[in-house]
Amino acid sequence: MKRFAMPEISFRRGQLMVNGRSVTMVALLLVVIVALAASAGPLTSGVFYTQNNLTNIMKQWPSTGYGLLAIGMLFVILTGGIDLSVGAVLSFSGTLAALMSLKLGLPVWLCMLVGIASGVVWGTINGFLVARFNLAPFVVTLATMTTIRGLSQVLSKVAVRPTDPAFPGVTKFNLFGIFPTGILVLVFFLAAATVFLNRTPLGRSTIAIGGNRETVRLAGISVTKGLMAAYMISGLCAGIAGVIFASRSGQIQPSGAGAAFELDAIAACVIGGASLAGGKGSLRGMMAGMVVLILMNNILTLRNVQSFYQQVLKGLIIIVVILIQSRSRQRE
Repeated sequence: MKRFAMPEISFRRGQLMVNGRSVTMVALLLVVIVALAASAGPLTSGVFYTQNNLTNIMKQWPSTGYGLLAIGMLFVILTGGIDLSVGAVLSFSGTLAALMSLKLGLPVWLCMLVGIASGVVWGTINGFLVARFNLAPFVVTLATMTTIRGLSQVLSKVAVRPTDPAFPGVTKFNLFGIFPTGILVLVFFLAAATVFLNRTPLGRSTIAIGGNRETVRLAGISVTKGLMAAYMISGLCAGIAGVIFASRSGQIQPSGAGAAFELDAIAACVIGGASLAGGKGSLRGMMAGMVVLILMNNILTLRNVQSFYQQVLKGLIIIVVILIQSRSRQRE
């Protein structure tokens, strides 16, 4: 009879190794999710595999804006930065678009365009402060997060509900009756981001900045442009996520919309293998990380786990991943 042996866990070349084989954090967390589902009992497991629940899972990622926020966050993390303001930008952009539709009666497309443009403006401000004055991204985006959240409530202290039926109608469109607007927008941005990072000089410099900023500068590449581009893209993604969020809900609450969404975006990136030190990460890994988070949220909700406990779990996951990455760098 074979004796049970504890798995040998080690770190090699920045990778988590179990019994000498590379194991990604995504794979490890998927094992945890399967274990949670298996131990949930017949009632919860039965609900999980129903068509309604699986459909809800498929729609949750693009419709809530998590996916777009994670794409923008990945660009910033690749440069070695962080953007804590994305949830607040989502709230501001959605509120501005909804308010313009309600109060001014402007065409929906114009309201949404202005809302998205506001996201780009906030991203530009973040990028300018970080790149031009060499300020810490954490401090800058924490300050703008507070400012933007306050300005959202200046725009409206109560929920904004546009009366134009075309406003919620934007996200009710389904291509072939299967793919809603949110998924189409997400797929487009994933494709565009892939081309930008891998095929353009500015995209490649974004990754290089996170790897070694001084080397990039000595090579004659503009670090300022790379940083500005990353934060502007993050703002753009947050702005689009904001108008999609407002359209899908048919209303938006300025004080609560997008709250803690930045945590999900950061978690998706780091679970997918992105290093908060910069220079390492991929869109494919980020997508896998987001799928893990959505499955985890869904299973924990079905098990009646309170939302604040879910936030605690996400925070702990981020800490564990950062510790693993830190230990990997030390060993290298």
